[in-house]
Amino acid sequence: MISLSPTLKARLATPLEIGGVRVNSRVLQSPLSGVTDLVFRRLVRRYAPTSMTYTEMVQASRLRYVRELPKIMEVSPDEKPISIQLFDCRPDFLAEAARMAEEEGADTVDINMGCPVNKITKKGGGSKLLREPETAEAIVRAVANAVSVPVTVKTRIGWDENEINILEFARRMEDAGAQMITIHGRTRKQGYTGQANWQWIGEVKKALTIPVIANGDIVSVESAVLCLEQTGADGVMCSRGTLGYPFLVGEIDYFLKNGEKKQPPTLVERLECAKEHLQMLWEYKGARGVQQARKHMTWYIKGFPGANELRDKLARVASVEEGCELIDGAIAYRGRL
Repeated sequence: MISLSPTLKARLATPLEIGGVRVNSRVLQSPLSGVTDLVFRRLVRRYAPTSMTYTEMVQASRLRYVRELPKIMEVSPDEKPISIQLFDCRPDFLAEAARMAEEEGADTVDINMGCPVNKITKKGGGSKLLREPETAEAIVRAVANAVSVPVTVKTRIGWDENEINILEFARRMEDAGAQMITIHGRTRKQGYTGQANWQWIGEVKKALTIPVIANGDIVSVESAVLCLEQTGADGVMCSRGTLGYPFLVGEIDYFLKNGEKKQPPTLVERLECAKEHLQMLWEYKGARGVQQARKHMTWYIKGFPGANELRDKLARVASVEEGCELIDGAIAYRGRL
C-alpha cells in the first residue's frame, strides 16, 4: 500500500509557485506534439481542474510572418492555468513568439530544450540546445525580457550518457531568468527508451532555488510518489502515461491532496471517454479531427477480449459515425458482462 511520507506531505501542502503564478496542483500535463490540443486538454482538466496544462510546441520562426496564429497555439479563455510551449534556436524569434503567446492568454511561456526528434534538433532546437548552453541562456534572457509572465524550460539530463551536463545547464537557465525547469530524466540519445534517471533530477533540485519538476516514467500514482520521494522535486509532469488515459493527472493530483487513491474509471467509462474524444475532435477540426482521433482511440482500447480487433478497425475509421458505432458496440458488449 502506497502512502505519503510526512516530509513529502508537508512539502506538497502549499501551492506551486512559478514566478508570480500560483498553481494549486503539483501535477502537470506535459506538452505532447500531435496530442495536447484544446480537446485533449479539456479532457485532462475535467479530472484535474487546477493542474497546469501545455499546448503542443510551436516553432517560433513559423510565427514571424503569419497573419493568423496556428490552431495548436489556440487556448480557451477559461482554461487556466495554461502554458504555451515554443521552440527555436533564435532568441529574437522566440522573444517575438513569446509576446504572441502572452497575448493569446498564456500564464507561462515554456521553452522546449528537450525534444530529441531529428527534425527539431537539426534546426538547432529541442535538446540540441543542451550542446549550445550560451544560446540557450540567450534565449531565456530574451524571452524573459519580452514578456511579463514567467518563462520556464523543459529539457533533458544531457545529450548522451557521456555528455550529461544538466547541473551546469540548469544553473545557467536559472541565472538567465527561468522561473521553473522541468527535467525529463533521459538523455537525447535515449529518446523514449530505457528507464528515466531520476537521480539527476534530485541533484538539480539540490542545486537550484526555482521549482524543479520531474518528468519521465510518471505513469501511475505509485511512480509519481516514488519519484517525488526520491528526487525531492516540486512536482511531476505526466507525458506518455496519459495517452488514451486523460484521467492520470487527476488521479495523481487527488492522491497527493487526499492521501488516498481515487477510484479508477471502469472499462465502459474509458470507452465512453474514447467516444467523446472522437466527437469533440470532429466538432473542433472536422474531417482532420477524425483522422487525428484514430490514434487516440487505439490508445484507449486495451485490456479486454477483442481489443486488438477493435483497435484495427478504429485505426481506419472514415467518419465520426463509424467510430461511434464501433465503440457503442463494444460498450454494449462489455455492459452485458
